[in-house]
Amino acid sequence: MTLSNSIQADHPIVSGWRQQLHQIPELCYEETKTSAFVSKTLRDIGVDEIHEGLGKTGVVAVIKGKTPGEKSIGLRADMDGLPISESREHNYKSQHPGRMHACGHDGHTAMLLGAAKHLTDTRNFDGTVYLIFQPAEEGGAGAKAMIKDGLFEKFPCDEVYGMHNLPGLPVGQFSIRPGGIMGSPDNFNIEINGRGGHAALPHQSADPIYMGSLMIQALQGLVSRELDPLAQAVLSVTQFHAGTANNVIPDSAIISGTVRTLDPNVRDQMETRLGEIARGVASTYGGKATVAFTRNYPVTVNHSTETKIAADVAATVVGEQQVERSCEPLMGGEDFAYMLEEKPGAYIFMGNGDTAGLHHPEYDFNDKAIPYGVAYWAKLVEARLT
Repeated sequence: MTLSNSIQADHPIVSGWRQQLHQIPELCYEETKTSAFVSKTLRDIGVDEIHEGLGKTGVVAVIKGKTPGEKSIGLRADMDGLPISESREHNYKSQHPGRMHACGHDGHTAMLLGAAKHLTDTRNFDGTVYLIFQPAEEGGAGAKAMIKDGLFEKFPCDEVYGMHNLPGLPVGQFSIRPGGIMGSPDNFNIEINGRGGHAALPHQSADPIYMGSLMIQALQGLVSRELDPLAQAVLSVTQFHAGTANNVIPDSAIISGTVRTLDPNVRDQMETRLGEIARGVASTYGGKATVAFTRNYPVTVNHSTETKIAADVAATVVGEQQVERSCEPLMGGEDFAYMLEEKPGAYIFMGNGDTAGLHHPEYDFNDKAIPYGVAYWAKLVEARLT
């Protein structure tokens, strides 16, 4: 394990920043207090440049190395909270009712600020570091908004890296994998139109409930019978709405759910076949199906070279035995995927210890993890910009 004396000495400072951020959680594109805190802290640290307002509330800091250099690297932290009421009691509890940092973005932001302090103090690298403080990860596609605002034109990173805490993974451990590491959290909605009638005379109607039940069974076969057994996907029907009375067959029904995949080609296959199956079942039984498939965040795909780089750097921080290089992927979504579509890079998980799960009202970022995250960022810069 290699944690510099300065990073260890800064631990209480960075923990203090994290706990201040924890008290002011803000939702997508409302991160005005958070952005102001980030900008003020960056000014106090003495970074070379601060740029505000990308993606509405995003902030980008620029730190230059001891020599100009031609290479550059981007490090990203997400800033937004969630619409959850915090149930855990501590002296830095959320001051915004119905809002809390239930995903650890307060910790992510604080660790990147800690890295900013270390890199500004030492400047033990050549080239340029861009620190990307991103809004609206929780469903608002803040990464996409920053890119649309010219993130990579104004700050032309050669590579870009992201990091997220992971409850259940011990503090002082990292996990990563090449390829798909987080899923594409897509949604679907199927409106089934049949012909209603008396429940005692089903032969005179086209029953949308019956069609829907057959659709649900058929859709399960997409994963179990149409995908390559080595491919990964989840299809879950989570809503089925129909009818208003016990003795009436309704005219229509609605089925909704989610599809998660780890490969863009599998994603295309699932969308195409879901529509074909729904329309085919409805047509077979005298009805019609209208399918809406909503694509949300893309698959978060780690680039192979940068994944090895990230794992190697993590190993210099915590030791090789504490780095999982081929971890199991998660089917949750992450809008850092948009950045990885634009630039080579990698997304890594770091241990948060035995804490409540993400998006849980008792969750809290583990301050003991902070030095490992700061050291990872610092050593990643020093490894890539030498």
